[in-house]
Amino acid sequence: MLEHQAHRVMALTEWEERWQNNRIGFHQPAVHTMLKTHLEEVVSGRTGVRFFFPLCGKAVDMKWLADLGHLVVGVEFSEKGIREFFEENNLSYTEEPVPSIPGARLFKNSEKNIFLYRCDLFSFSSSVAGQFGAIWDRGSLVAINPKDRERYAGLIVSLMAADCRYLLDTLLYDPEKYGGPPFLVPDAQVQSLFGSCCDVKHLQSVDALTDRTRAWGLDSLTENVHLITLKDAGAQTQPR
Repeated sequence: MLEHQAHRVMALTEWEERWQNNRIGFHQPAVHTMLKTHLEEVVSGRTGVRFFFPLCGKAVDMKWLADLGHLVVGVEFSEKGIREFFEENNLSYTEEPVPSIPGARLFKNSEKNIFLYRCDLFSFSSSVAGQFGAIWDRGSLVAINPKDRERYAGLIVSLMAADCRYLLDTLLYDPEKYGGPPFLVPDAQVQSLFGSCCDVKHLQSVDALTDRTRAWGLDSLTENVHLITLKDAGAQTQPR
């Protein structure tokens, strides 16, 4: 199945163009159902959890978590998306350069503990903002070019604190009918990407077919959610 999308590439400039033209059908105006459903499994009784949002866009989930008392760090290439997040949620913000990432900017609202970095995701690292107790990955792994997935998995694992709980949302469909993005990520690949150093637990599968996705040519679409946690330190190996 994966060979149909193996060489599909979306350049960062193409994503920026989508933002500039408001072709952002991936944005959801309400907090994602899967996050609400599985929040307790992610938080696991902790308070003030540091959440990481890879390719955060202007996800309203970020303010929702901040309102619950958690700290949010996101990375997004589109400055437009970041500014719209703060403006649409009536949040003031300041901005400053990021010394360790040339050209990057940090947009933040310290009152709500929301910190959004405008940069290439692969320029980000734990040396910039530390590690995280939770990660919400909706629309990130499925947007990354398939050829970059192993590199992506390595980055994500490097950002996971020992107690991190990583909620991953993926999609299953027939790649012969739609070329992506969002791209197909089979359960077996989730296991191959993270299984060497993490425990991968399948939490839920739902039918995600909508009028919008039918227009892509699909007649079947399944949304899967996994909870990924680091194995005991003594058993860890590097992700493949």
